[in-house]
Parts: sequence; structure tokens; C-alpha cells
Amino acid sequence: MLDLRLYMAQRISAMVMIPLVLGHIAVMIYAIQGGLSSAEILSRTQGSAFWFLFYGVFVVAVSVHAAIGLRVIVHEWLGLRGIALSLLTWTICLVLFVMGARAVMAVTLL
Repeated sequence: MLDLRLYMAQRISAMVMIPLVLGHIAVMIYAIQGGLSSAEILSRTQGSAFWFLFYGVFVVAVSVHAAIGLRVIVHEWLGLRGIALSLLTWTICLVLFVMGARAVMAVTLL
């Protein structure tokens, strides 16, 4: 049952990430073609609830997706199982989330 839940969580997180990745790429292309500087980009994202939610959801989806993917790789390559594998998975998820959340806050909060 756990495997099915992890499988579904990874697939759902991938479905959430698809429009976010496409949106992120579109914004990056727009910024580069528009010749925006880092300061100009930050001036547009600072204090924006939209960008906070956009990248906040992105961070959650990536954290879940990557942790589950790495869980499978660690299990297959290193044979790690049980509690140790679960602890490693949760630790990876938490570390990715904290790093991403700090980046989102730095770019969007005043």
C-alpha cells in the first residue's frame, strides 16, 4: 500500500510540476529577451503573493518528487530498506523543502 501511495504522490507531483516548469521557462525567456537585470526581476517579485504561491507550490512538488525518486534509486543501488530508507527519504524531502523555501522567501518577501 505504501508503494502505491508513493507511486501516486510522485505522479501527482509530476503533474503539478509540468505547468510550473513551463511557466518558469516562459518567464525566464521573457526576462532574458527583455534584457531585464537581476535588480529589475527582484523588483517585480518582491512582495508578490502570486510569485510566492507559484514558486512555493513548485518547491513542495519538487521536494516530494525528488525525494521519492531518490528513494527508489537508493533502494535499488544500495539495498537500503525499512526505517532507514524512510528516514533518508523524509530527510531528503525536508532538506529540499527548506532550501527551496528559503530561496522563495528571499525572492518574494520584502
